[in-house]
Amino acid sequence: MQGDDPAVEPASQLTPDHEMLVEMCGLVARVLQRMPWVESVLAAGIGLFVYPFVAHRVFLGWAVLTIGVETIQTMREAGARVLLHGRSAERLGPRVAELRQAGRAADAVGFDMADRAAMRQALAGAGIGPVDVLIHNVGERDRRPFDAIEPDDFARLIDVDLSAAHALIKLVVPGMVERGFGRILLVSSVAALNGGLVGPHYAASKAALHGLMHHLAPRVAGSGVTVNTIAPALIAGTRMLPGDDGPGSLPAPIPVGHLGQPEDIADMALAMLTNPYLTSKVITVDGGIYPA
Repeated sequence: MQGDDPAVEPASQLTPDHEMLVEMCGLVARVLQRMPWVESVLAAGIGLFVYPFVAHRVFLGWAVLTIGVETIQTMREAGARVLLHGRSAERLGPRVAELRQAGRAADAVGFDMADRAAMRQALAGAGIGPVDVLIHNVGERDRRPFDAIEPDDFARLIDVDLSAAHALIKLVVPGMVERGFGRILLVSSVAALNGGLVGPHYAASKAALHGLMHHLAPRVAGSGVTVNTIAPALIAGTRMLPGDDGPGSLPAPIPVGHLGQPEDIADMALAMLTNPYLTSKVITVDGGIYPA
């Protein structure tokens, strides 16, 4: 029943332009009915929108950490084939099973990031195939004051948090360049920008990741490979600072008034990885602590 609202135009009073549009829509519908393959193409397009990493292979370093666990879920929802890394592959077994039950190809590898031979062997034998997306979520921590850090301590942490990133990238980036697609996301920290509270070697390793990213990004951008860094701070459950898990307790003043959540980092990581126009950037996710 037509109402009395003058803004509602009765169907009988369609303008010629409206009538032409209706006729064209009907024509397109009739054509599509005669072309059943179009439905498959449209479904594939919708699938790529909903699952941006369908058929892409993701290596997630230190997947057992809080942020890594949340990133697993995000990558699963994005349709990725995931290779999880930790010191123990057995510890990641339940995560692999969960991914497989959801219909995703998944595998796990266990090795110390300081063991380059084990790293090479693990990636060469990975069941998911060549890596398209590298998420370097590695951050060994050693919370001690400056005067307590010995040269060997400094060298060990730099080797695991920084040099291992270089070694991993060297293993995967040639294939990315050859295939014309790749995503590299380094997980840094706001400590790279303000020194942080964990330790001088930790802050130095994270700051150096930024330099590594800025050097590499322009050299592979023309081959469809992006390289970026995400720098979180004060994320609940990561045990990076004393008191960061206590309800209502903030280990440091945060402008937004609350701790970040692991899913905040995972969501930003996905946004960065799916943006082909974003490269050589450090994105801080810190509640406004560091006004970059």
